[in-house]
Amino acid sequence: MLECGRKLEEVTIAYETYGELNRERTNAVLIVHALSGDANAAGFHRGARKPGWWDSMIGPGKGFDTDKYFVICSNVLGGCKGTTGPSSIDPDTGKPYGLRFPLISIHDMVNCQKLLVDHLGIERLLSVSGGSMGGMQVLSWLTRYPDRVRSIIPISTAIQHSPQQIAFDEVGRQAIMADIHWKSGNYYGGPLPNRGLSVARMVGHITYMSDASMHEKFGRQRKDSIDAFKFDPDFEVEGYLHYHGENFVKRFDANSYLYITKAMDNFDAAEGGSLHELLRGTDAKVLVIAFKSDWLYPAYQTKEIVRACKLAGLEASYCEVDSTYGHDAFLLEIEEETHLVTHFLKKVYNGYEVMSEHAV
Repeated sequence: MLECGRKLEEVTIAYETYGELNRERTNAVLIVHALSGDANAAGFHRGARKPGWWDSMIGPGKGFDTDKYFVICSNVLGGCKGTTGPSSIDPDTGKPYGLRFPLISIHDMVNCQKLLVDHLGIERLLSVSGGSMGGMQVLSWLTRYPDRVRSIIPISTAIQHSPQQIAFDEVGRQAIMADIHWKSGNYYGGPLPNRGLSVARMVGHITYMSDASMHEKFGRQRKDSIDAFKFDPDFEVEGYLHYHGENFVKRFDANSYLYITKAMDNFDAAEGGSLHELLRGTDAKVLVIAFKSDWLYPAYQTKEIVRACKLAGLEASYCEVDSTYGHDAFLLEIEEETHLVTHFLKKVYNGYEVMSEHAV
């Protein structure tokens, strides 16, 4: 049963695992992905040109060391990479769900992950970690299933979206729905709303970077061929946005983008109340990571998570990394994250006390 009150009779969950589950089943780490991610968190799929989205953090000797830990990652409910979503076949009609797919929530995504963890025979996860929307799922695990997690590592995330964050998501949704090929979500089997989805992704990419990282990467550098009488991309930054928008439509479903961003906007870890009151009695260890140049999920939002955890009596560590990469830093600041995650998981796994890195 979903939070919206509707039921999905059949749900497929796509997932990958890395490393080996120990005999005691105490070394499992769940990795949860952001908006455009999927179950392929590490390694190469056959024929793929790039490894999984967090390959630099997952593997032997890496932050999530697969010589020590059993790492799990699944595609979220509502996605388009193997887990049931709006592009899946509705068993009642034999056609893709489209907008007949029910509204989903972050908690619904986590409920599906819990079913997967149950299926794998794991009673308590060593840790749950993820950035951005993944961090929201991490918080949902902590509030909904506190007895099933020993620790959490939310990165670059928030207890709930701010008006600005909701506004950016709405622009992306409107770009998709304004595409002539969207057809109220019934585009399967015909031309896809690629233009609208591409623009939505372009808007997203702007928020993922910082002003400093754009200056470092592009400056005001122009492309080789310039025609001042046309509105083709002249600047390198324009070409970058077009490239990523065009590539995104090859791997993502427009309706999934609508459903998932709406789930993010509706999320409230505190469930309308006070997060620290909700967390009282919880004994999970917490490591919260933020990045100074992240203006999409600014550090003040991650600090709110830490304050709530400390007020609830949880052992919480906080680190604000000095990075110029913006929101993308959680995928790029690998050396710093590896150091933090490695020591934190070692302490949790071996039962050491987790001390705060920085005062909040």
